[in-house]
Amino acid sequence: MKAFTQPLHDLSEYEQIVSDLAGHRTPIHIDGCIDSQKCHLISSIGEPYPVKLIVTYNEIKAKEIYADYQFFDRNVFYYPAKDIIFYNADIHGNLIVSQRMAVIKRMLEGEPVTVITTIDGLFDRLLPLEEIAKNRLIFRAEDVLPLEALSRELTAMGFERVSQVESPGQFAVRGGILDIYNLADECPYRLELWGDEIDSIRSFDAESQRSIEQVDKVIIYPATEYVMSAAVRDRGLKMIDQDMKRQVKRLKDGQNYETATRLTQVIAELKENLEISSASSGIDSLVQYFYGHTVSFLSYFDRDDSLIVLDEPARAAEKGEAVTTEYRESMMGRLEKGYVLPGQTDAIYECRKILAQMGSQRTVLLSTLSYKSAHIAVKNKYSMMASSMHTYRGDFQLLVKELTGWKNSGYRLILVCRSETRGRRLVKDLAEYDLTAFYSEDRDRVPEPGEIMIIHGSLHKGIQYPMIKFAIIAESDMFGEDKKKRRKRRQSSSDSERVRSFKELSVGDYVVHEGHGVGIYRGIENVEVDGVAKDYIKIEYGGGGSLYILATNLDMIQKYADKDTKQVKVNKMSGPEWTRTKTKVKGAVKELAMDLVKLYAARQEAEGYVCGPDTVWQREFEEMFPYEETQDQLDAIAAAKRDMESTKIMDRLVCGDVGFGKTEVAIRAAFKMVQEGRQCAVLVPTTILAQQHYNTFCQRMKEYPINIGLLSRFRTRAEQKKTLEDLKAGRVDIIIGTHRLLSKDVEFKNLGLLVVDEEQRFGVTHKEKIKKIKENVDVLTLTATPIPRTMHMSLIGIRDMSLLEEAPVDRQPIQTYVMEYNDEMVREAILREMARGGQVYYVYNRVNGIEEIAANLAELVPDAVVAYAHGQMSERELEKIMYQFINGEIDVLVSTTIIETGLDISNANTMIIHDADNLGLSQLYQLRGRVGRSNRTSYAFLMYKRDKLLKEVAEKRLSAIREFTELGSGYRIAMRDLEIRGAGSLLGEKQSGHMEAVGYDLYCKMLNRAVMEAKGEKIQEDFETSVDIDIDAFIPVSYIKNEFQKLDMYKRIASIQNVEEYGEMLDELIDRFGELPKPAANLLLVALIRAEAHAAGVVQLVHKEKETRIYMHERADVDVAAIPDFLAVYGKRMKFKSTAKNPYFLIDMKGFKEHELLMEEKQLVENMLRILCHREIES
Repeated sequence: MKAFTQPLHDLSEYEQIVSDLAGHRTPIHIDGCIDSQKCHLISSIGEPYPVKLIVTYNEIKAKEIYADYQFFDRNVFYYPAKDIIFYNADIHGNLIVSQRMAVIKRMLEGEPVTVITTIDGLFDRLLPLEEIAKNRLIFRAEDVLPLEALSRELTAMGFERVSQVESPGQFAVRGGILDIYNLADECPYRLELWGDEIDSIRSFDAESQRSIEQVDKVIIYPATEYVMSAAVRDRGLKMIDQDMKRQVKRLKDGQNYETATRLTQVIAELKENLEISSASSGIDSLVQYFYGHTVSFLSYFDRDDSLIVLDEPARAAEKGEAVTTEYRESMMGRLEKGYVLPGQTDAIYECRKILAQMGSQRTVLLSTLSYKSAHIAVKNKYSMMASSMHTYRGDFQLLVKELTGWKNSGYRLILVCRSETRGRRLVKDLAEYDLTAFYSEDRDRVPEPGEIMIIHGSLHKGIQYPMIKFAIIAESDMFGEDKKKRRKRRQSSSDSERVRSFKELSVGDYVVHEGHGVGIYRGIENVEVDGVAKDYIKIEYGGGGSLYILATNLDMIQKYADKDTKQVKVNKMSGPEWTRTKTKVKGAVKELAMDLVKLYAARQEAEGYVCGPDTVWQREFEEMFPYEETQDQLDAIAAAKRDMESTKIMDRLVCGDVGFGKTEVAIRAAFKMVQEGRQCAVLVPTTILAQQHYNTFCQRMKEYPINIGLLSRFRTRAEQKKTLEDLKAGRVDIIIGTHRLLSKDVEFKNLGLLVVDEEQRFGVTHKEKIKKIKENVDVLTLTATPIPRTMHMSLIGIRDMSLLEEAPVDRQPIQTYVMEYNDEMVREAILREMARGGQVYYVYNRVNGIEEIAANLAELVPDAVVAYAHGQMSERELEKIMYQFINGEIDVLVSTTIIETGLDISNANTMIIHDADNLGLSQLYQLRGRVGRSNRTSYAFLMYKRDKLLKEVAEKRLSAIREFTELGSGYRIAMRDLEIRGAGSLLGEKQSGHMEAVGYDLYCKMLNRAVMEAKGEKIQEDFETSVDIDIDAFIPVSYIKNEFQKLDMYKRIASIQNVEEYGEMLDELIDRFGELPKPAANLLLVALIRAEAHAAGVVQLVHKEKETRIYMHERADVDVAAIPDFLAVYGKRMKFKSTAKNPYFLIDMKGFKEHELLMEEKQLVENMLRILCHREIES
């Protein structure tokens, strides 16, 4: 970083500042500091101090400093303050805790670190750092590990015990295996024990649950700031009890009986929760009851190698005082009402104390203006002569003029560009004006006076030091726009979604069996027949029939999922109605397949426009994208470009959930087409969406000479007329509009690309018109209806498809609070969001009474503009309200479950859900996409009313609430809900009816076959193979206890197709659950035998009383002439019974037992494949 720090040594006061810091002559105050220059100065004077703390006055400023400081130093962490609300919630998401623990972990590791926080981040009472260090657990191979005691210890450390580890802060114990996920780690770890000694430690992938690599040791850090051992808990509960008794007596003496009762009830609940969960969740305001000695975060920096910087001390002090007062008032109010104890009013340090403590440490105060600091007595004051950079807003001539002037007067100049391409191009652009500049990767290369150096990085504002003739110019100064930060990406491997969905199969669900129809799943039963135990899946049918399926044949059933699982008709077992239904659907599917194939063939024959390869502009435009693209997004973009550069006409479908970046794929394709001098049309279903796309396109393309038009109801007649004229003359490059685009009066000069958003929301007539436009232009269709893989397979080749399944990593997670409804809290939350210029969603899921709620809110927060919207309003009314909300005219929108699905309102970052306990988890899923779409922390408040009569058991409520809270961290919704949403309309209403008749998966399977048939491909006739060998083959309860996981494993074992998949499954089971018990190993082998027997055309393989019978399918693809050769291999042991009604092979298996028997059966089937079917076998 010498390029940036070296020139500062020429400042007259710089050396003095450095020596003051080294000699502990602090605090010192430096004024005249502005914007990014503060980070520049801190990184320079802070070089000798590996541990730095930068304190500022609010969250937005902290994030700004965080972004800027990353340019100078990568080891920077943001330490969020706890909100006052945090102290009052029953339970809260672990987002804030995990960000804070990441900082503490870094400090305990003794690594260099710069922490950025706000003044109120220093107010909490924390445990001393050495106390937290004592609670670390270090595991090495060969250590002895008593699992039971360890489970208790982990719970006390704040970890949650689950059956399968999926997110940070969880652990799972299965037999001799411990999985654990540190809060601040990239991935979880798996410890495998031999007896009670650690045999191996591996990191593993939370998504696939498979191991990644072996490690020597793992350090487990607490998952909470307050470790709650039994002794600590008992001490705290005792003190709470004493304080409560004193307070209750005081209240009763003052005749406040109701308040006294409430306090007793609240404390009783608190104690109950603590005893059940034994974790420290929700004790933030009770810390001093549990721990005798607490410190502030500032004390962590009370060491020789640390430096503390306070940004804008006056504003920080003002903010700190406000927070202290707000906390005290809020707590006093709750104390009077009997919600808290007197000791809780003292749960945070006062601002004055914190500032006084700063005065005794190595502290630097930075401010723009010079003033006397009231709370901190400074030893020395210095002034910086620095100024902000002039903004050129893309005026290149002016930039060149200024650069020339500076160069001639001997300035050292550094230009910071956000993209390497742009940096290198800038060197060429400046050369055209006779300005010599050079691009450098080396940040230690100090520019000479009069040199212009261009470097890659991101700084939000430029800096000029006139006294030492040094200037740093940021890209935003040169070209105007301020850009959000790029994001780090964590790669996730995606397992087949169909399998994932089977975790959700619970007793009582509807399932489809291809042979018998729709029934009800009743669970796994272990049945013993003739001394042999196996697991069977029980399915109940109409008319009292039950079907038992061997768990190895699980792939014959699918969860019956369609749009409304309410009106499902259960079939009678083996009844004729199921066969009739299947035949009817088969006919309809065939018709659909023919249509699809015809359409595809016609498009294949026509030739489309060929675009050239990417230009420099295209690359630069793509680098300007403010986020890191997900891998899926990159694949989709590359595929779309390939289509555009080929002779075929593009017809690509991009599927992905709301906010997964579909629009960016379309924007890049549109940009490419416009460069070819052709027009692009974007067709959207609603006016609101049109407006949003228009805003997005304009924002992304504002630096380029591209003319974007909008056709929708919000445009006046005259504006529309002018847009249409420009479109016809070719003056409009990109037109965005609703179905107005399909009117007869819309004419293009040369349309090259049509982007259709949410195609399934257009009516049939509109679709016909779209088809007409489509005939010879490239088409890109975007949809948020997640189309599952099975569907994807069936449509493959008819339409190219890109799936965006990977969520953008670290889209700011949502901080979730669960609390009892009270007006104070709601008002607090709304005012807080409005104070930072944001908007609020208030979800009230009933149309009746929604006006009343809106009126109450308007009364509660008189400054807020409150409006309400629900599904029973006319489309016009709704549109008007949503339009006002998007444009920021409304502060609080009260609505039933959010109406407009595709909306992206990045300014709405607080959501309050009324009676959240009435919404299912899957409804709360919508939360995920609605708030948290910008770079601010967003909040979700789940409010419930506590029912006096039906006080639920604390444990039950806690577990339900915990599920809610998980929303904040990777909330996983049952895939099924999504897969089904609207998939019917994708095929048109008629097909949707057929889909309901047979269930979704089976419909896709049938469609896939029909498409292959219509294309003239050969299809193997489908038949079922059953293998029945009298040997124990099942997954013992002791091996996999969790029923969901067991079912999932059965499903996957049943779908084994070959030796390779068998090997993978074997590895995975050993990796996840430990050594295989005998019955489970047998089960795997039976599954492999079944797969190979199916390939050989076997319908049934039965082993009973020392002999095996093999029945073939009547149309099995076998070489009849080779039967004698096959019989010859086994000599007298085998006979072929050709005279029987169903001919079969009979093989004598005397002398083979258990494992040997299975291996012999496997050999038998493989010989059949080799000799009768002439197939090569993989060994």
